Amino acid sequence: MSVELFSLETLKEIAHQYGYWAVFLGITLENAGIPLPGETITLVGGFLAGSGELNYWFVLLSAIAGAVLGDNFGYWIGKTGGWPLLVSLSRLFRISEDKLLSVKDRFSENAAQAVFLGRFVALLRIFAGPLAGISQMPYQQFFLCNMAGASLWATVMVSLSFFIGELIPLDQLVTSVAKFAVFALVVVLAWFVIPPLLEARSAAEELDP
Repeated sequence: MSVELFSLETLKEIAHQYGYWAVFLGITLENAGIPLPGETITLVGGFLAGSGELNYWFVLLSAIAGAVLGDNFGYWIGKTGGWPLLVSLSRLFRISEDKLLSVKDRFSENAAQAVFLGRFVALLRIFAGPLAGISQMPYQQFFLCNMAGASLWATVMVSLSFFIGELIPLDQLVTSVAKFAVFALVVVLAWFVIPPLLEARSAAEELDP
């Protein structure tokens, strides 16, 4: 697909034409693991609600429902067949299964936080559901964290564009939110990668006479 397909102007046209369905399906597909601009279409929906073209509450409910449903799809995909697929893909990049198991264990230890806050983090928004399924997170716990996280994320995104969209250009708002999501991703990656590296270095120093 071309970059133009996902331009802000195109997304605004889609939201104009399909309204709440655009918000619902956009975030559903993104949270199911398909890399579509669900966050941007949600911001567009909030912006259109702020200008009186859509209803704030219907946009919010569409975003929450789409986020919850999409992550549920991702969860069951990960739970039923995600691990064998991940192992197969890791071989292409020469990543050992031991390293995958280490990452899986670390995610399992923090699965609740990842599912609850993952939508604010670039890429993790797409992969939190499948990773929760792969790590065998109990479904009841996943559902509660997913519902709470979806409600918080949707409220922040829709309200942000609803109230601030009148004060600053929509493209600037979308860019700022995207930058925050990337910054959050860097923090999460550092938190996942640095401790194991420090542990490995410490272990090597202990073995070195």
